[in-house]
Amino acid sequence: MILKNVCFYNEVFEKEVADILIENGKISAIGIIDGEGRDMSGLIALPGFVDIHIHGANGGDCSDASRESLDKISEYLGKNGVTSFCATTMTFGRETLCSIVKTIADYKGYERGAKIAGINLEGPFIAMSKKGAQNPDFVRWGTIDEFNELFEKSNSLVKLITIAPEAFDSADFIKEVSKKCVVSIGHSAADAREAQKAFDEGITHATHLYNAMTPMTHREAGIVGTAIDNEKVFCELICDGGHICPAVLRNTFKMLGENRVCVISDSMCAAGLGAGEFNLGCQPVFVEENGKYAVLKNGTIAASISNLFKEFKNLLSFGIDFKTALKSCTINPARAIGEDDKIGSIATGKFADIVFVDENLEIKEVYINGELA
Repeated sequence: MILKNVCFYNEVFEKEVADILIENGKISAIGIIDGEGRDMSGLIALPGFVDIHIHGANGGDCSDASRESLDKISEYLGKNGVTSFCATTMTFGRETLCSIVKTIADYKGYERGAKIAGINLEGPFIAMSKKGAQNPDFVRWGTIDEFNELFEKSNSLVKLITIAPEAFDSADFIKEVSKKCVVSIGHSAADAREAQKAFDEGITHATHLYNAMTPMTHREAGIVGTAIDNEKVFCELICDGGHICPAVLRNTFKMLGENRVCVISDSMCAAGLGAGEFNLGCQPVFVEENGKYAVLKNGTIAASISNLFKEFKNLLSFGIDFKTALKSCTINPARAIGEDDKIGSIATGKFADIVFVDENLEIKEVYINGELA
């Protein structure tokens, strides 16, 4: 298939116009290409968005351990410009988590929309004091043995795991597990010294920065300040306008620059469904009419109900420049999980994951592996 006269953002995220040849699901050539093709004049091509932290959407939950739920999530994401995602679990018992990751691994390759790029284990080795919406009944001490079982059951699909390094004797865990996947700090009460020690031992990622972690103050950097200060650390940001206020987002982008932010949805099954009562990690959560996120019964913020494309447009409205916002939704998360050779930008050799929008940034078409979603 040839797409003609494509106005797109290239590998360095500069705008250009060219023809794109797609063969076997991948981009095989970009330039002036002989032959008949589909004229894409009047539209703008963006790389497919990559959400590395999403629990659910459209009534589906990654932790349901069901293909039906994964179908709902995959289809919803594909329609909303997200072409790859990391199916994200909650804090559950060991046997339940094994069942969840096996179901997700078995589902990979059968997606109806967005592709599974990996599995994100959010917990269970976290701090009780920073559990947020995670179920306290299953918070526990981390062990390499349990991780290895989950990694094996996932067919090596686990790409991320969130831990609280101060909550257990984590030095050996970080050193060993970081050989197999990205270890992220989050749901943690670590102080700056403990956070820096964890980064030195191999943590390279921060889970939903600002949320469920020690803040940065003028006398104590906390996890937030220590993560921002470390150029090797990718930082997730939920940009729904509720989890983090726009002024803080602007300041954070100024500090992190265009290459270190990973915009995430952290959305749950209520995304796309509106107000009501839902379930998250075996706990009831509630979404108010016109609400920006779900909350527990006690008012604790639970999860987002947004999606990456909405958040991208939010960022533009908040004053973040187009290139930085786009990279933070595409190549940065792909790079954070080591998949940037396959996804995250429009380039020769990568999968043909392309989102076509009009001048108002309304989605018109989404291609996943070169197929119209």
